Amino acid sequence: MKIAGQTDIGSCRQENQDNFCARQLTDGSGWGVVCDGMGGVKGGRVASSIATASLMQYFDRQLRTLRHGEEKQFILHGFDITNRAVYEKATSDPEMLGMGTTGVCAYVFGNMAHVVHAGDSRAYLWRGGEMTQLTRDHSMVQQLVDSGQITREQAAMHPQKNLITRALGVSSFIVPEYNRCEVKAGDILLLCTDGLTNMVPDAEIALILQETAFFDAPRILIDRALRGGGQDNITVLLLGVESTDQTREDANG
Repeated sequence: MKIAGQTDIGSCRQENQDNFCARQLTDGSGWGVVCDGMGGVKGGRVASSIATASLMQYFDRQLRTLRHGEEKQFILHGFDITNRAVYEKATSDPEMLGMGTTGVCAYVFGNMAHVVHAGDSRAYLWRGGEMTQLTRDHSMVQQLVDSGQITREQAAMHPQKNLITRALGVSSFIVPEYNRCEVKAGDILLLCTDGLTNMVPDAEIALILQETAFFDAPRILIDRALRGGGQDNITVLLLGVESTDQTREDANG
């Protein structure tokens, strides 16, 4: 597993309310999370910071207890704990009332990627030049697309495309969405906020990942989003799947 990530305030925001963290582990596995905060003057920044810190603490403390076959329950439980951490801050501090954050988290072990999300931050699987979206936006506009009222093309231009229907911290209880997929050496998992996907088409993201060195790609993608307008904070996190032999070689230096 190799990891590369970067975040940027964008061209139009007063502060960066995105946050991310990731870990690569000695057994070749790894995980990462990307959050896009919302609410108040500084509430979004606080919400995304609490969420990433909470998930990092959960993985660092509990991953050693995870048994094979229980990955879904493990990652969903982590989201539940994280949701409560953000919600408790939002309800105990009047300045933070109404804050929340999107969250998309991926855990890769062996040949499987386990993904859980709430909101419109996305996970993609890039393989051999093709990109597949693994998450479905929890947004008002996505509901209109699902019901056939508007097309995906219309959704991209919809004035209310940023209204999300699920987020961490806005309620004491959350129902995140879980997906999993098989992965193999050479695959890349892309976790990102809508500051990227609203500015750069999926096909162009896939092409950049095809033509750019892995550790340079986050910066190139962010630069492209800035050239597209940079209307929001932008966060890009890449998890690169390597063969077991590659992982051993990297670990041994």
